[in-house]
Amino acid sequence: MTVVPYKHSSESKKDQVADMFDRISPRYDLLNRLLSFGIDQWWRKRAISRLRKLSPKLILDVATGTGDVAIEALKLNPDKVIGVDISEGMLELGRRKIRERHLEDKIELRKGDSEKLPFTDNFFDAVTVSFGVRNFENLQKGLTDIGRVLRPGGMAVVLEFSKPQHFPVKQFYNFYSRYILPVIGRAVSHDTAAYEYLPESVRAFPDGQNFLAVMKASGFEATTCTPLTFGIVTIYTGVKPSGIAENIS
Repeated sequence: MTVVPYKHSSESKKDQVADMFDRISPRYDLLNRLLSFGIDQWWRKRAISRLRKLSPKLILDVATGTGDVAIEALKLNPDKVIGVDISEGMLELGRRKIRERHLEDKIELRKGDSEKLPFTDNFFDAVTVSFGVRNFENLQKGLTDIGRVLRPGGMAVVLEFSKPQHFPVKQFYNFYSRYILPVIGRAVSHDTAAYEYLPESVRAFPDGQNFLAVMKASGFEATTCTPLTFGIVTIYTGVKPSGIAENIS
């Protein structure tokens, strides 16, 4: 069963997710800090650090949102970071951040679909996705297209929520995500559905080894899975092998 933000809507998941982020975009960054107690910034830093040895010069950030990961990726000293997202509301806030920091020559944000990325094959050295893959309408299709635009030997880094497995973190996380997170999200964002969708989408997401299986089925090799903060989030990595471009349709 597909988890969607607005259960009574006839729109596709993709359109509903875009609408949801347009609605909550003005308070999105504030809610990230509140709901994660500020740890989300550290999670992003850890994800980007996985690319340090690769020294990528051209990076794509999928589901870039307001551009936090794209900005963090500049610590790798790339020539260019391009961020794509389906929400124009989120992108506008990201562009404002970039202008305020005078980073227009380094970061470009575009509206784009993760399943139909507007780039040629073998274009990027690295691709990042932060808290975005569980919003894909078709997970494998999105990962396959990420593989398509990666050059052979390039790396994909995915940061996503996961489900803690051990006592007492598992019990605390389940209580927090079911009863506290939606209340705070609703009060700050004024969108009830958005912060009910968040824990529902996390529960439905195939995390851990299940997600690595999807990455492998999408053409990636040398996949890794690293839980952070007692398993609340996980960093996944995968490498595009030589010859994958011919195997992806």
